[in-house]
Amino acid sequence: MKTIVLATIAGAFALGTLHAQEIGKAAPSFAAKDLKGESVSLSDLRGKTVVLEWVNFSCPFVKKHYSSGNMPKLQADYGAKGVVWITVNSSAKGNQGHAEAAEMTAMVEKEGGKAAHFVMDTDGTIGKAYDAKVTPHMFIIDKEGILVYDGAIDSKSSTDPADVATADKLFANALEAVLSGKEVSNAKNKPYGCGVKY
Repeated sequence: MKTIVLATIAGAFALGTLHAQEIGKAAPSFAAKDLKGESVSLSDLRGKTVVLEWVNFSCPFVKKHYSSGNMPKLQADYGAKGVVWITVNSSAKGNQGHAEAAEMTAMVEKEGGKAAHFVMDTDGTIGKAYDAKVTPHMFIIDKEGILVYDGAIDSKSSTDPADVATADKLFANALEAVLSGKEVSNAKNKPYGCGVKY
C-alpha cells in the first residue's frame, strides 16, 4: 500500500512538471535536435532571448502569418537582433500537420521560414511542458531563462492576411519590451489558432 501511495505521489509530481510555468518563473527546460540535426537546449541558450513559436503549416491561422510574410519577417528581423527563434511542430505522427523530416524541411523552405531552429516535437513533450494550445502560440524567454510572454501573435483572431497590418502587435510589442529591458504588459493572453494536434 505504501508503495502505491508513493508511486501515486511521484506520478502526480511528474504530471505537475508538464504544465507551463507561470509568467515570471523559470521556463520549462528542454533539449532536442532540430531539422538540421543540431542540438537545441534551453539551458545552453542562457544569456540569450528565446522565442518559441508553435506551427502547423496546414492551419489557416498559420498560413495567414506566413503567406503575408509576417512570420518570416519577424523571424529574420529579431534573429538579426540576437534573438534565438525556435519554431516547434507538436503534431503527432498520423495527425494533421505532421510530416517526416525531409517533407517538413521542404515545407519550411516553401513557407520562407527564417527561424534559427525548427524542432519536431512528435511526442508532444515540449508542447505539453509549455501547455501550447494552438498554432500559432507564442512564448518569450528572457536571458535569465524566465518565461516573460505566453499568448497570441496579435490581436486579430482571423485568417485574413490583410488583418496583419492593422492588428495590435501583442507579441512583437512584448519582444521589443524584453529587448529594451522593460516590463512586458499583457504578458499572458489567450492565443488564437488551430488546436495543437497532440
